[in-house]
Amino acid sequence: MKKQIDLRPEQIDRIIEMAWEDRTPFEAIEFQFGLSEPQAISLMRQQMKASSFKLWRQRVSGRKTKHAA
Repeated sequence: MKKQIDLRPEQIDRIIEMAWEDRTPFEAIEFQFGLSEPQAISLMRQQMKASSFKLWRQRVSGRKTKHAA
């Protein structure tokens, strides 16, 4: 069972902003907010329009800069 992470609206906004940034790795989101990569992706799916989410996923899928070295 996944643990539920309660986030304030401003935290959700910041996570989305960080996820959109090409040079911010998912590990930085996990360190700052405690969200794993799958949890961050799920949050993006919930918070974004479907078309925006699809564009974002195409951009970040396989992108080396979205993962720490």
